Amino acid sequence: MEEEPYLIVVGAGPAGLMAAGMVAGHGIPTLLLEKMDRPGRKLRITGKGRCNLTNQTDLRGFISHFGKKGAFLYQSFSRFFTSDLVQFLERLGIETIVERGGRVFPADLDANQVTERLADWVLRQGVQLKIHSAVKEIIIHDGRAAGVALQDGTQIPAEAVIVASGGASYTGTGSSGDGYRMAERAGHTIQAVRPALVPLRTAGEVAASLQGLTLKNVRASVIIDGKKTAGEFGEMLFTHFGLSGPIVLTLSERVVDALRNASRVQIAIDLKPALDEQKLDDRLLREINAHHKQQFSTMLKKLLPSSLIQACVDQIAIAAEKMCAEITVKERRRLVTWLKDFRFEVTSSLPLEAAIITAGGVALNEIDPRSMQSKLVAGLYFAGEVLDLNADTGGYNLQAAFSTGWMAGMAVVQQFETERKKC
Repeated sequence: MEEEPYLIVVGAGPAGLMAAGMVAGHGIPTLLLEKMDRPGRKLRITGKGRCNLTNQTDLRGFISHFGKKGAFLYQSFSRFFTSDLVQFLERLGIETIVERGGRVFPADLDANQVTERLADWVLRQGVQLKIHSAVKEIIIHDGRAAGVALQDGTQIPAEAVIVASGGASYTGTGSSGDGYRMAERAGHTIQAVRPALVPLRTAGEVAASLQGLTLKNVRASVIIDGKKTAGEFGEMLFTHFGLSGPIVLTLSERVVDALRNASRVQIAIDLKPALDEQKLDDRLLREINAHHKQQFSTMLKKLLPSSLIQACVDQIAIAAEKMCAEITVKERRRLVTWLKDFRFEVTSSLPLEAAIITAGGVALNEIDPRSMQSKLVAGLYFAGEVLDLNADTGGYNLQAAFSTGWMAGMAVVQQFETERKKC
């Protein structure tokens, strides 16, 4: 006969696996409920299957990637941070490597293997794992979590519940917003749920004509009703529907929020960010003088990827076959402006289902950052993407999931030990 659980963890993603394993490792009966057919469905595809686990950035820098809400994570990160995660994974037989930008990956670059090792660890810790077990709501008695009710009507009692059910992106992996609905029924405020780290759709055919082109070492900026508000330097990608790639994904949350209120949202690409306009103009003048007998399109090969030349010619209205010697000062100035400010009208983002992560979620002012426990319902905890926390790419979000899962798990251990001492 199965032992009645003290703790129920809802969701077997990184936060849920970490929380369940930590608690069960202290000899506390723990039930992990997963609605899909196996644990870690989303974790298995993170980092395009390579699994960007965390980042070597220092604590202050790490938290800055979460914006103004990042301060909420000081407590969790001070207890379980990058080095702790790396050491934990090493004990599971997962060696790590560090790539550009301090990004930490498993040495074999296999997210599936990471997930399997975590799932095996959880079972060895004594966790009872039940798949195909979708939770409908948290049972609350006298202001305290008392278990969960499943979608099929089954009720399972417990003394503590950790909701680690993920966000609402990549719904095929099981992240379909269930945790938000559970939290709301329990009395929590849910901040507007919207896509983050998501590609952007643009107007016109220019992006589509450049499909597959990757630009490196460029700067993309968000222009909201004519005002520049944010920018990122790095790599981006053109797609059949618009723009993607690391710097576009990083800027996407600002764009998504702006599209709800602004009348016009644009992305401006600076193709030559290392040069100001005067230095770029000086360079163009040298190129024109050095290649005055060549056609304009030929000279552009020294400045741009070949697939970008036609877009340049079309947008600045200088004939491709025009001789460089015939280019006027006014035309050269137009080229400078275009190289520093290649603009796209953003019409929308891809839907939430296509986003890497979800912005919004359970309001942070209703959660105790020292324990991840609800301030409204005793014995109810939240961890991972279900919280109103999100960062840009680089391993930050996954570390937050592991850290908040660890924090919630340790708080449950303390709750258990406190209650045991009273008996």
